[in-house]
Amino acid sequence: MALQNTSPTERFADRVDDYVKYRPHYSPNVIKALQEHCELSPRHLVVDVGCGTGLLAKIFVENGNRVIGVEPNENMRKAGEAYLLGHERFRMVDGTAEKTGLLPESADFVVAGQAFHWFQPAATRREFARIVKSNGWVVLIWHEREMEATPFLRDYEALLQRYATDYGTVAHNKVANYGALEQFYAPDRMGFVEQATLQTFNYEGLRGRLLSSSYAPRHGPAADAMLAALLELFHQYAKDGLVSMEYRTKIYIGHLTP
Repeated sequence: MALQNTSPTERFADRVDDYVKYRPHYSPNVIKALQEHCELSPRHLVVDVGCGTGLLAKIFVENGNRVIGVEPNENMRKAGEAYLLGHERFRMVDGTAEKTGLLPESADFVVAGQAFHWFQPAATRREFARIVKSNGWVVLIWHEREMEATPFLRDYEALLQRYATDYGTVAHNKVANYGALEQFYAPDRMGFVEQATLQTFNYEGLRGRLLSSSYAPRHGPAADAMLAALLELFHQYAKDGLVSMEYRTKIYIGHLTP
């Protein structure tokens, strides 16, 4: 099966609408965790790297923070600007995790939501350590889909394994695991917070959630076969026309010594 465009900065270019509508959003509980563990306050400047459509930036803006979104993909930048239109505390810039273009020691918090696994870790660490203040925080967040919690989630995982083009290659848990991230923060200590997140979908929503994934084929016989299998899966497990997607929201926090 042919692989999709593997450039990290372009993988989501044709999935922006589905991403905004159907990806899990970030709960205010993330803000509460950072207030408790990092003393986050509205006075802090937050840099959201791999900002994309602005889903993570939104909860910081609503907390009263000034937020700079760093995003290399033009379609995603435009979507993020539209999503947060009217929020004067938010602005988007064209940049990458490895080269943000921001001033040294300018950020109180550097955050990345569902994005760090696309970055080059060594170059990213150097850049994050450069732009974050000496007492500032680096926060990496993932919504990790439960794969075994219910029969539906087990069969959904099997569907991805069967039809997704490069699912095994891009699975974020190869990078988003405790051991790998401990090394990223070292020699500083890493903190960890875990929260539960739930999405409920009708079939249209489930279809959009699947198609928002960079590894899901969108056109052609492979996409047709995948969506036919998804519809069958939905009919098998839906109750009152809905299925549930469960996640563990994992929040990694720490300082970075240059």
